[in-house]
Amino acid sequence: MSNLVLELRQGEMMIVNGAPIRFRTKSRIELTAKARFLFGKQIMPPDQADSPARRIYFALQAAYIGTDEERERGLSAARDLVEAFKGATTSALAREILDRALAHAEADDCYQALKLARRIIRHEDAALGRTTLPAAPAHSYGEQSLSCTP
Repeated sequence: MSNLVLELRQGEMMIVNGAPIRFRTKSRIELTAKARFLFGKQIMPPDQADSPARRIYFALQAAYIGTDEERERGLSAARDLVEAFKGATTSALAREILDRALAHAEADDCYQALKLARRIIRHEDAALGRTTLPAAPAHSYGEQSLSCTP
């Protein structure tokens, strides 16, 4: 695995293998081993999981960065939430994206599942006329594999 270098702003938050880290100064870090991580706007606090699509994202987030027990509960919750959302939506594209997100999560590729879940949040926001979720920072990871497990 190649190393991953990230630049984080002062005050930005990062979660690595379930441990929250807040940066007091602008920092440049290098991850030299496989890790489950999210940072900045990718992290959804519990109080923002206030709609069906956001609850799916939050459950997938737990499946990605939580403890072993939280990961299993997150994946189970994501399955239930995805089925409920699919039953309520009229969008074939949303159902297809949710199926792909769940397949990625079950294949231990939760980072990709979260990216797809963000698309569903934007879809839901558009349908409800809600201000959309800010885009997650765009970063180039090269050929690096980001999975649910270390």
